[in-house]
Amino acid sequence: MNFPDITPSLKSAMPDLRGRLLANQSLAELTWFRVGGPAQVLFTPADEDDLAYFLAHLDGDIPVHVVGVGSNLIVRDGGLFGVVIRLAPRAFGDATASGDVVTAGAAALDKRVAEVAASAHIGGLEFFFGIPGTIGGALRMNAGANGGETKDVLVEASGVGRDGSKHVFANADMKFVYRSSGVDPSIIFTSARFRGEIRDAETIRARMAEVQAHRETAQPIREKTGGSTFKNPPGHSAWKLIDAAGCRGLRVGGAQVSEMHCNFLINTGDATAHDIETLGETVRERVKANSGIELHWEIKRIGISLNNPSGATR
Repeated sequence: MNFPDITPSLKSAMPDLRGRLLANQSLAELTWFRVGGPAQVLFTPADEDDLAYFLAHLDGDIPVHVVGVGSNLIVRDGGLFGVVIRLAPRAFGDATASGDVVTAGAAALDKRVAEVAASAHIGGLEFFFGIPGTIGGALRMNAGANGGETKDVLVEASGVGRDGSKHVFANADMKFVYRSSGVDPSIIFTSARFRGEIRDAETIRARMAEVQAHRETAQPIREKTGGSTFKNPPGHSAWKLIDAAGCRGLRVGGAQVSEMHCNFLINTGDATAHDIETLGETVRERVKANSGIELHWEIKRIGISLNNPSGATR
């Protein structure tokens, strides 16, 4: 599926733009599932000022989506109308430490932030070592693992609004809840500051090793997957509910519920986004029928379904 090429009109309206615009760019290689259609436009800003300039001059009727490393994302097979913005590591991927504070760009890998903290003897950020995403996604979803969450360590976050305005959010402004934040969804996070505690380096490294060992032994991290598929319902573990409903190993097309950890869906090689999403919905139905509990997606799903072109895009 190809969309009308609007990049010439965008470039004409933004003569001082420094970032890169690509028309009908495939998004499959930008997601861990390796599925999905194209973006009408993929924009990679040169820096925060360039991002603000772009948004300030972009027609307000054009949809905007943000993609990080695609570790917690299903892009549907029909792709995405409008603009997909991807913050590149070169401009937004730095991470530095000073005292007990780590400053990181939104494109910095969570794992790198944990490593930078450890090198500076800053403890409390070890849980980031077990999250396969970027800081931008961590801010949006209050990412957490192994007993820690983003809300526990965030000092403040910076972002750019849909109109190009720049904002700074204190921890309380983020309105964090389990696997979500209450900040306007149109805000594109660009950086953040985190505070930990000065601790013994060996203790920090030992905790990071525990986090990594847990991932390697309990999660299918070498598969094409999107991480945890469903949020844990209050008082329950999603994987236990899925297992009890008989869904371990369940398949739809090229998509499968992981045998190792059944809150993970995997692309066995030839899955479509429709296969993966259909499998997830099948799991939700079976869990509801078996336990009466409704699972809610943790993985973000965006784009147009070729099987239902008029369906929702989020």
